[in-house]
Amino acid sequence: MKYNNTIKSIAIGSFDGIHLAHQKLIEKVDALVIIERNGGYLTPGYKRSLYTSKACHFYYLDQLKGLSPEAFVGKLQEDFPKLERIVVGYDFHFGKEKSGNAGVLESLFHKEVVIIDEVTTEGISIHSRTIKSYLREGNIEMANRLLGRNYRIDGAVIRGQGLGKKELVPTINLKVEDYQLPKEGVYVTAAKVGETWYDSVSFLGHRVTTDGSFAVETHILGEDVEVAGRHVWISFKAFVRDNMKFSSLEGLKKQIALDIDYAQKMISNESVG
Repeated sequence: MKYNNTIKSIAIGSFDGIHLAHQKLIEKVDALVIIERNGGYLTPGYKRSLYTSKACHFYYLDQLKGLSPEAFVGKLQEDFPKLERIVVGYDFHFGKEKSGNAGVLESLFHKEVVIIDEVTTEGISIHSRTIKSYLREGNIEMANRLLGRNYRIDGAVIRGQGLGKKELVPTINLKVEDYQLPKEGVYVTAAKVGETWYDSVSFLGHRVTTDGSFAVETHILGEDVEVAGRHVWISFKAFVRDNMKFSSLEGLKKQIALDIDYAQKMISNESVG
């Protein structure tokens, strides 16, 4: 299958997160060839295309892992007949049992191969796995620095427990799939409904004070927004606290009030700065 007769340069990789190191590859090419794996993503599937203006073409790992390095390069040349330049990272591997690397690619592709050196920030090598590790720790600040943007997830609005509006604060409950979720707890966030971003406070984790079920929910600050049947994005700004169990709904309600107050002060300071 020929993807595009006009594409002369491609970057190859998983591009999970489209983070700062990925951007070094992307800036040098016409299009991306994305090797799609399964699960635990920073940016699942087509959502990578939301963070780049370059064309995105997907290869699926299950269909590639049996190819020799020679067959893989042959596939690229068949799919992109005008191909003149391939850009990869220094740690790029390809072909059956990862037998090919950047040096092998240079020997097989007889035009230009550009190898991008390791990209670091504050002495930390930027990789998707490193960002995921920071997310699991709740270190949103470092994850966002390595991404070069705030970490985002999205999901469809679903019915919650019904406790929020009656007993606590109204929340938007989301069904989120395929993402690497941050550590369980409360975060300062922004929520996008339609085309509008709203300041919010979000919780993700098991509802240990009530029914024990896992939830991703956000409370929009100072706004009453209609969300039934919609899709919502959450952008993570800062970690507030760990998930906690309270002896009563009243105790939980008081803590939520403190969480909201903290978030409002932080957002206000951001506006001033």
